[in-house]
Amino acid sequence: MRIAVLGASGKVGGLLVGQAAERGHHVVALVRDPDRFPGRPGFGQVEVRQADVTSPHTFPALGDVDAVVSAIGISKGDGPGALVAAAEVLAASGVRTVWLGALGSGASVGAGGRLYQVIMRMAVGRELAEKAEADRIALQAGATVVHAPDLGGGPVASGRRMVPLAEYRRPLLPPRISRATVAALMVDEAETGGHASAIVVPLS
Repeated sequence: MRIAVLGASGKVGGLLVGQAAERGHHVVALVRDPDRFPGRPGFGQVEVRQADVTSPHTFPALGDVDAVVSAIGISKGDGPGALVAAAEVLAASGVRTVWLGALGSGASVGAGGRLYQVIMRMAVGRELAEKAEADRIALQAGATVVHAPDLGGGPVASGRRMVPLAEYRRPLLPPRISRATVAALMVDEAETGGHASAIVVPLS
């Protein structure tokens, strides 16, 4: 497969690039500044394309890829609207998309438990509304939206799986999962496309 990774310079994005390439996929890394992209030597062919979601007229065409996996986030210095702009660009591309969202935003408010939601409001604040709007755009375009809880280090979990949001059981303690596990699950979804137009929660 040819898999494009939006936000390939970030922590989750770098893991997505590496894991997709390790599985033998041709990876297209979509980054704002190609000079700052470290590359992933030893992982096979990785093509780098400059991509600025806030400039849709210069955003590269994606007609030659089979799926896009987005790990784009809001960086320091980004004005409001970056996530929404990214969702709109990918929706317009018509390419099957796996979109990384956040548990505790939009449709999953409260799903992580009361304490987790308080933490989300403190850590993310006004970005919650933008995350919800970006999710809505992505879902409307047929994307799989992955509502991941708090991300940390660690390896890929052997028992990884994703469940529809409606089947997710509210945990007693604030949920957490490794970035590597989320990246693996997102590549799984890019390969299978089993949860189109749905919100899913990654589990380890």
